[in-house]
Amino acid sequence: MLKNILFSFLILFLTPCLSQDLPPIIKYSTTTYGAGNQNWMVSQGENNFMYFANNEGLLEYNGTSWSLYPTSNETIMRSVKVIGKRIYTGCYMEFGYWEKQPNGRLEYTQLCKKVKDDILDDEQFWNIEKYDHWVIFQSLNQIFIYNTKEDTFKIIKPEAGVNKVFILNNAILYQTFGTGLYEIENGKSKLLSKAPAITSNKIVNIYPKNDYLLFQTQYNGFFELKNSTVSPWITESDEEIKSNSIYSSQMLKNGGFVLGTVSNGIYILNPEGKIKYHITQNKGLSNNTALSLYEDNNKNIWVGLDNSINCINLGSAIRSYVDNTGLLGTVYTSTLYKGNLFVGTNQGLFYKPYGSEGNFKFIPKTNGQVWSLYEYRGTLFCGHDSGTFIVEEGKAHKIFETSGTWKFEPHPKNPDLLLQGNYHGISVLENRNGNWQYRNWIDGFEYSSRFFEIGNQNDIYISHEYKGVFRITVNNQYTKAKEFLTYETPVKGKNASLSTYNGDIYYASKDGIFKLNRKTKEFEKSEKISEVFLKDTYTSGTLITDESNRLWFFTKNYINYFTSGKLNTELKHNVVPIPSSLSHSMLGYENITQITPNIYLIGTTDGYYTINLKNFKSKNYNISITGISTNALNETAIPNTINTTGNFAHSENNLTFQFTVPEYKKYINAEFQYILEGMQDEWSEWSEQPYANFKNLPPGNYSFKVRAKTGSSISPNTAIYNFAISKPWYATNVALTIYLIFMLIAAFFVNRSYKNYYQRQREKLIEENNRQLEIKELEKEQELMKMKNEKLQQEFENKNRELAASTMNLIKKNELLSMIKDDLKKTIEEGKNIKSVITTINKNINEDDTWDMFKEAFNNADKDFLKKIKGIHPALTPNDLRLCAYLRLNLSSKEIAPLLNISVRSVEIKRYRLRKKMDLPHELSLVEYILSL
Repeated sequence: MLKNILFSFLILFLTPCLSQDLPPIIKYSTTTYGAGNQNWMVSQGENNFMYFANNEGLLEYNGTSWSLYPTSNETIMRSVKVIGKRIYTGCYMEFGYWEKQPNGRLEYTQLCKKVKDDILDDEQFWNIEKYDHWVIFQSLNQIFIYNTKEDTFKIIKPEAGVNKVFILNNAILYQTFGTGLYEIENGKSKLLSKAPAITSNKIVNIYPKNDYLLFQTQYNGFFELKNSTVSPWITESDEEIKSNSIYSSQMLKNGGFVLGTVSNGIYILNPEGKIKYHITQNKGLSNNTALSLYEDNNKNIWVGLDNSINCINLGSAIRSYVDNTGLLGTVYTSTLYKGNLFVGTNQGLFYKPYGSEGNFKFIPKTNGQVWSLYEYRGTLFCGHDSGTFIVEEGKAHKIFETSGTWKFEPHPKNPDLLLQGNYHGISVLENRNGNWQYRNWIDGFEYSSRFFEIGNQNDIYISHEYKGVFRITVNNQYTKAKEFLTYETPVKGKNASLSTYNGDIYYASKDGIFKLNRKTKEFEKSEKISEVFLKDTYTSGTLITDESNRLWFFTKNYINYFTSGKLNTELKHNVVPIPSSLSHSMLGYENITQITPNIYLIGTTDGYYTINLKNFKSKNYNISITGISTNALNETAIPNTINTTGNFAHSENNLTFQFTVPEYKKYINAEFQYILEGMQDEWSEWSEQPYANFKNLPPGNYSFKVRAKTGSSISPNTAIYNFAISKPWYATNVALTIYLIFMLIAAFFVNRSYKNYYQRQREKLIEENNRQLEIKELEKEQELMKMKNEKLQQEFENKNRELAASTMNLIKKNELLSMIKDDLKKTIEEGKNIKSVITTINKNINEDDTWDMFKEAFNNADKDFLKKIKGIHPALTPNDLRLCAYLRLNLSSKEIAPLLNISVRSVEIKRYRLRKKMDLPHELSLVEYILSL
């Protein structure tokens, strides 16, 4: 309790410090633009690029990127003025101009060298002005007038020094220190006025007003010079303006004024001199010291501050209320009630008279989170973390405190009943005798009911982020839930919600937008309106219906709304191109309230902003290519000419294109889309990246095209850059010609080589044919030889058969004779006389005759064997040779014995002796040896 009292005390006393509704302010810190703190003068080029005289040099901003060009003598740049295609600058003992080069960079040309001897020591040039074809460089000591046509100078050296030069209509004016206001005519100074108001005040600026001149002084407000008379210009803001030290000022295109102070921010006045906005560091500026001011072509006010650069979107249809103190907090709900604007935040409920410049007031006892504000039958209900309040005349009266309250819905039939969604179900409020009070809970349903809608036949539909979608059917008294259904489709979804639009209940989640079919009581996906999530990234399903019958919802890059068709029921999709990254809305708790027919209030995490839909228009901006760089592999990028067709070497096939839209709105982001014809067939997706990279492009002709989208408007132009990448040296026309010559020479030699080859092949073929004929002849001869050999072989075999037969006959003959001989010997022993028979047999067993006959046959069958073995073993006797012959015929000892007319035992002895004569090793068979010869 004590904590709440202390919180309420702090809110009540500190709330008046909160800021007013202001135009959007973009802050550019020194870290962002990469240069010095102070910015002394601002100017804008024909291409809408912005230029700043910075402590470290000339700053260029094209809407996308910053470029710093240091001064040639490394001193502070004090002045800048864009005149035509030149950017004139002045600094310490130096002035000149910068011009765009073909590669998009600026190059400096020094002018002061022509009047080098006339520049005073320690002189700085604080101001640059244009008059016809003259450019005026002003220091605090003298004025240099440069004739751009003749490239000559005229110098004016007032004795009292120079405060500032002013260009008004067709006049060049300047104020000296303490001596008056002068006009330059025909190259000479002419005193215009030395009124005390002029001599005693430092004039910051002079403005033309119909038939008189209006002076802005540093400390004493405005004066007007009319008919040579100087008098104060009285306005209701005089006292406040005079209490400040005015350092810079400018007249706006609408006739109003913007004044920059030394320590109290800036003032924006209407044409009558009434303060419209007073913007300080506490209200959004980066610093309270405004060194320079400039209104650009789109009614933005650029403020060169002591430590940064700010851009105020004065012409924007958006006004923002930024709570830098943290006392207001995150805005969850808002409404316009009885002329007061109420905002419910996480800190409580606040209000102030709508349209006033007053501050918000805290309503006591409402500290804590305010979820909803709902006006019903003239009563304002407040759904709060601690329950339900009725708000009236700056006070809040609690009528329900059992549970936190999310939202309210009227009873479909009884106007004296109001349903409220609570943390633990749904309850009913009742109007009794003009007083609203709690009546009952709806029993049987106790889930959180942040989003609920009432359907037909006492059906209530509830969306629960973590449990899905429910339908409960209550009794007629709305005291009890008779039926309870959990839908399988649609499924639960993060940041999903329900809303009624045109009598239909819609459910939105990451899966799309679903519409309740009242006949089937089922949710059906609406494919057409769900396409919005395909075109842009889903962030929240929050659906809000306004009094003008618009259905609002939020995506990543847009605030969207549907409107009903005039001639059909089809919904029309509209967008407000404010991305969620800039709107700072609380995700899942987005809220938008229709304050007037055209003005909507959107709550943010640090306040709110309002949109005037009638004035919210996206302007078309031209896109331009600001830089083209190429590089070979692993080498530094080289800037290239932008305005002519590019021709790059084969090794320079890595290209980077930089492009921009000079647009300076806080709540509108530029998006880009490009195509590289010659490589790509379709445009790229829209992207906020202001560059495109292409690597390893093959040789060929290309056309790079890029266009931009600011908000919902497409740039009226398409920036185009044509270029070609050369073929490698080995694929050029010269190389191809050389290749052709070499090919022709090679073809000649190849042809000649082929001719020689074919000639050789012909000769070889002839030779081969001859050889084939010879081979055939040889084959025929071989065939004849083979036939002869076969005949000889046949004859040899016949001889062998004859030899074998002869040998066998001899063996049998000798065996027979031996048998007869043996029988006869026995007969002799018996005394019979058969000597003459034996003699006859011995004659028939004539070994020499038998051997000679065998030898002749053997030599016919196995020529030279006996000579060969005799040659190898000369010690062999004829009997040994005879035994070798028989062994050659593979005859056994038993078969050899009759041939030699000896016993088998004697044959074995002869074989043994033969082995010894031949000196054969033990393991070698005698027969095998003889057969192997």
